[in-house]
Amino acid sequence: MNTEVAIPDIGDAEDVEVIEICVAPGDDVAENDALIVIESDKASMEVPSPFAGTVAEVLVALADRVNAGDPILRLQGVADDAGSAPAEVPSGQDMEPRQDVPAAQTADGTAGQAETPAEAAEQPRASVGDRSSSASGKPRVYAGPAVRRLARELGVDLAEVAGSGDAGRIVKDDVKEHVKRTLSSPAARTPLAPAEEIDFSRFGETHRQPLSRIRAKGARNLHQSWQQVVHVTQHDDVDVTDLEAFRRSLAAEAAEQAVKLTPLPFIVKACIRALQDHPPFNASLSADASELILKRYYHIGMAVDTEDGLLVPVLRDADQMGVLELAQEIARLSTAARQRKLRPDELQGGSFTVSSLGAIGGTGFTPIVNAPEVAILGVGRMDTRPLWDGQAFQPRQVLPLSLSYDHRAINGAEAGRFVADLKRLLGDIRRLAL
Repeated sequence: MNTEVAIPDIGDAEDVEVIEICVAPGDDVAENDALIVIESDKASMEVPSPFAGTVAEVLVALADRVNAGDPILRLQGVADDAGSAPAEVPSGQDMEPRQDVPAAQTADGTAGQAETPAEAAEQPRASVGDRSSSASGKPRVYAGPAVRRLARELGVDLAEVAGSGDAGRIVKDDVKEHVKRTLSSPAARTPLAPAEEIDFSRFGETHRQPLSRIRAKGARNLHQSWQQVVHVTQHDDVDVTDLEAFRRSLAAEAAEQAVKLTPLPFIVKACIRALQDHPPFNASLSADASELILKRYYHIGMAVDTEDGLLVPVLRDADQMGVLELAQEIARLSTAARQRKLRPDELQGGSFTVSSLGAIGGTGFTPIVNAPEVAILGVGRMDTRPLWDGQAFQPRQVLPLSLSYDHRAINGAEAGRFVADLKRLLGDIRRLAL
């Protein structure tokens, strides 16, 4: 006979949404197998099967709104005395948020509710990874509501994820690892389809101006980096009042050597020290994103704006230069870039890049990582702000920083520590001597 299965008592939740249907007509289900997943404003939960049987008909669809007592499907092969009843939720369970727990398995290897320690001791453990297929050929997925929600948010098909939990149950780390592997696969790096060509002359007069060779190549490189790198940008401000006073005190000495001493050499010097203390930022990911290639050299790229487009010459072995030497080399490379006199080796081998818009303006921006590097520092315009010193507001010179990094290689905590150390170095330049 066919028996209707209904939504169980879900407390005071009303008009909950069906966010996942776990079975299809023809599927064999065991008692306590998940049938659908519903979600209220506060939490999500699985509706388990109250009986073993075969799904004859599914009565709900995704995004349907249901309430306690509403029928969700019909089961075939249910014992005659089973009657028509709602699915039973274990005592005390309602629509309150809950943690994912490993699912116990029934004798046929399907997932049920978590066992108590006493029940677990009485039953042999099912083999891990035994994920039987339904009658429709679609593999059953063993995952809790929180994991299913994460998968939906990330666009992951749980049927493609291998579970590492008890009895092959999928946990959140499995979903994240699946996403990481997918992003690093060649298929994930397939270029997007070309943009549709639009005839803008229909709207008014236009003129086509070809991009310079440098600008066109830069556009391709930036597009490739944006597609392949998982970009995250962290913004912060640093008080550089003391650094600026020290820089101005060196102005006469720098002028004797025909050097214009800007804040950039100090920033580069501080970056090198921070990179030495945080090696993952001076690195590259391997092609398959399985290894981090740590570099023991410090070749710092610096973005230079030219008439033909953006160029990034490299300060090779910048860690072996003093501040005045760095200022000289920065001036030489900037001039060569603008005069189109850079040698090929002066544009290669960078391990970290600094892009400064200080002379132009801006309180922050999102620089694109100069792949295959894993991080880039953006520097905004310095300005004077009132800062509280504990007793009064004082005028202080503040420099905005924007650190973009590849989240596949660097996590947020590591980036936070890097920026914090960089702020300490720029806030008190004497620390570079320690």
